[in-house]
Amino acid sequence: MHSPLGWTGLGQWSTLVAAFAAMLLTVWMADRRRRGRETSRALIGALTLTTAWTLLGSAMGPFAAVTQVFELLRNLGWLAVVYSLFARDNRHTSVVQVRPVLAVLAMVELFQLMLLVLAVRFAAVQPAVAMIFQLSVMFRLLLTTGALVLVHNLYVGAISGQRDAVRWTALALALMWGYDLNFYTIAYLGRMIPQEMVALRGLIQIGAILLVAVGAMRGGSPLRFSPSRSVAFQSLSLLVIGGYLILMVAAAQSVAWLGGDVSQLAQLGFAFATTVVILALVPSGRLRGWLNVMLAKHFFQHRYDYRAEWQRFTRTIGRAGPNALPLHARVVQALADITDSASGVMLIPGEGGDLVLAARWQWPTIEVPAEAMPAATVQFFERRGFIVDLDEVRAGTDHEGEAALMPRWLVEEHGAWALVPLLHYDRLVGLVVLGRPPLARKLDWEDFDLLRVVGQQLASYIAEHNGQIALLEASRFDEFNRRIAFVMHDIKNLASQLALLARNAERHADNPAFRKDMLVTLTNAADKLNALLARLSRYGAGGVQRIEAIDATEIAAAVAARYGGAGGDCPVYVTQSQSCHVMASRETLEQVLAHLVQNAVDASQPGMAVFLQTRHDGVSGVIEVADTGCGMSADFVRNRLFKPFVSTKAGGFGIGAFEARELVRAMNGRLEVESREGLGSRFAVRLPLVVTAKGETIPDAQSGDKKVA
Repeated sequence: MHSPLGWTGLGQWSTLVAAFAAMLLTVWMADRRRRGRETSRALIGALTLTTAWTLLGSAMGPFAAVTQVFELLRNLGWLAVVYSLFARDNRHTSVVQVRPVLAVLAMVELFQLMLLVLAVRFAAVQPAVAMIFQLSVMFRLLLTTGALVLVHNLYVGAISGQRDAVRWTALALALMWGYDLNFYTIAYLGRMIPQEMVALRGLIQIGAILLVAVGAMRGGSPLRFSPSRSVAFQSLSLLVIGGYLILMVAAAQSVAWLGGDVSQLAQLGFAFATTVVILALVPSGRLRGWLNVMLAKHFFQHRYDYRAEWQRFTRTIGRAGPNALPLHARVVQALADITDSASGVMLIPGEGGDLVLAARWQWPTIEVPAEAMPAATVQFFERRGFIVDLDEVRAGTDHEGEAALMPRWLVEEHGAWALVPLLHYDRLVGLVVLGRPPLARKLDWEDFDLLRVVGQQLASYIAEHNGQIALLEASRFDEFNRRIAFVMHDIKNLASQLALLARNAERHADNPAFRKDMLVTLTNAADKLNALLARLSRYGAGGVQRIEAIDATEIAAAVAARYGGAGGDCPVYVTQSQSCHVMASRETLEQVLAHLVQNAVDASQPGMAVFLQTRHDGVSGVIEVADTGCGMSADFVRNRLFKPFVSTKAGGFGIGAFEARELVRAMNGRLEVESREGLGSRFAVRLPLVVTAKGETIPDAQSGDKKVA
C-alpha cells in the first residue's frame, strides 16, 4: 500500500472523487441560484475551476502544464470568494488593506505563468529546472501564507450576525490553503514533492468541498440534526450518488485493462460523458419530484411534513417589503409550494357575482377571459367547498356536478391542474387555479385535506385584508365628509353675505349704471356659489337631481366649448354628433363629462386632441370621451382606477373616477373603460334612451324616420 504505485492510485482516485464532488456542488448551487435563492457567483466560479483542476489532475497528472494552469485559476477563484465574503458585511470598503493584499496575491500567483513557460523552455537544462521549481514553490508559499492571513481576518473580524454565514467557507479555505502551506514547505525544504503528499491532496480537496457544501446547505442557520424528510431526501440522494460512483469506479477499472494511451483517453471520455449526464439530470425538477414522491410513498406514513409545510406557508404569506409580491400573488404561491406546482392564478368574485382574474404567479401565458367563471360557480363552491381535480373533469368524471360549471378555456388549458376554493364563513373570497407540477400525479385524500385547511386559513387572511381596506376607505370618506362640511359652511355664509349685499345695493346705490352692473355681478356670483353648494352637498349621497329627457349631443358640445374647443392647450373636438336623447340629469351628466374630459386633458401632452362623440345603438345612448395620452395598464383599470382616494395626480383626492361611475349608475347607466399604455384611453357613458325609458317612438333628428324600442 505504501509503494509509489499505491500512492499514485490513491491520488488519482481521490482527485477524481474530488472532481465529481465539486461538480455536483457546482451544479446544485447554480440550480439554486436559477430558482432565485441567494447564492454567491464567486463561489460557483471557484467550484467550477476546482472541478476542472481536479479532473485534469486525475486524467493527466498533477504536474502537467494544463493542470498547473488550472491550479493557478483555482487559486484566483478562491481569492475572489474571499473578497466576496469581505464584501458581505461591507468590510471591503472599510478595511483598506484588503484590496491591495488581494491584488498582490493575485499578481504573485500570475507569476506562475511565466515560470511555467520558462520550465517548458529550459526543460533540458537540469539546474534551470531546479531553480524554476524553487521559485514556483516560494511564490506558492507566499500565496498560501497571505491567503491564510486573509481568511483569519475574515472570520475573526466578522460581525456576530455574519460569522455563522462565513464559518464553513472559512474552514474550507483554511483546510485547503493550510495543507498547501505544509505541502509547499516540504517541497521547498526537500527540493521535491513527496508522492504521499500529492496523494493526500485529493482527500483534502474532498474535505474542503464537503465543508463548503455544509455551509451552502445551512445558509448561516444554527446547526441542528433532525431525521426529517429533508435529511431522508439528502440521504437518498447520497445513496444514488454513491451507486453512481461505484458504477464509475467499475467502468474506469474496466477501461484501465485496455492499457496505454487508450486507457487514458477512455477514462477521460467516460468522465466527460458522465459529466454531461449529471448536468442534464441534477437540475431536473422532474427528477427531484420523482425522488420526493418515492420517498414519501415508501418511507413515510404521510406525504407531507406538516411542520415544514406550515413554516414555509407562514414565511410566504408573511413576506413584506417593497420587493414582496402582492397578497393575492403570495396566496397563489403558498398553495403552489405545497403541491410543487410551477404556476397558478387567483380568481375573485367581481361586482356582478362572476369570477374575475385577480393575480398571476409565474403564469403569464394563460389566457383568462374578462368573465373567468359564471356566478353559478361561486354558489357551487360556497355550497360544496369542493376541490376540483381538472384531470378527472377532462377524463369525464363528475363527482358533484362540477364538470358542467367548468368553462371551456379552463378545461382546454392542460397546464391547469386543480381548483382550490378559499372559503371564509361559507363565503367564497377567492379561487386558486394551480398549474401542473413537473411530475404529474393524482391528488389523494391527504392533498385534499391539507389544501382545504390551508385554503380556509388563506381566506381569513384575504377577508382581513379586505376588511382593513374597507375600514381605511371608510375613515378616509369620513375625513373627506368632515372637510366638505366645513367647506359647505363657509360657502353658505359667503353666499348669504353676497345675497344680502345684492339686496342692499338694490335699495341704496345712487348711480343707476353702477347699481345695474353690481346687481348682475353679485347675482351671478351668488348663483354660482349656490350651484357649487348644491354639487358639494351631493358628495357621498349617491343621488342626482331630477332625471328627464335631455339631448346628450347638446351637453357634449357645451362641455367641449367650456374647454376652448380647438383653441385650448389640448383641443377638444366633437367628432361625431348623432342625435342622442337620453334619460338623465342635465347638471349631473355635465359634471360627469367635465370630469372625464379634464382627466383626458391631464393625461395628454400639450397640443394633443381630446375627442367627444355621441351615438346610440337602439337601446342606449353613448357619449364617448377619447384621448391619445399616456393610457393605463389593465391592472390599474381593474384594481385602482375606481378605488376612492387612489390618485396618480399630486394632491388629488382620487375620487373623481369613483364619483363619475357612481353618478352614472344613479342615472341607471354604466361607465365603460378601454385603455392601452402609451396609446390612450376611451371612456363611454351609456344611458337609457328616451325611447327605451318611455316605450314610445321618437323621430331621428337626422333622417326623420321613426324608431321603435
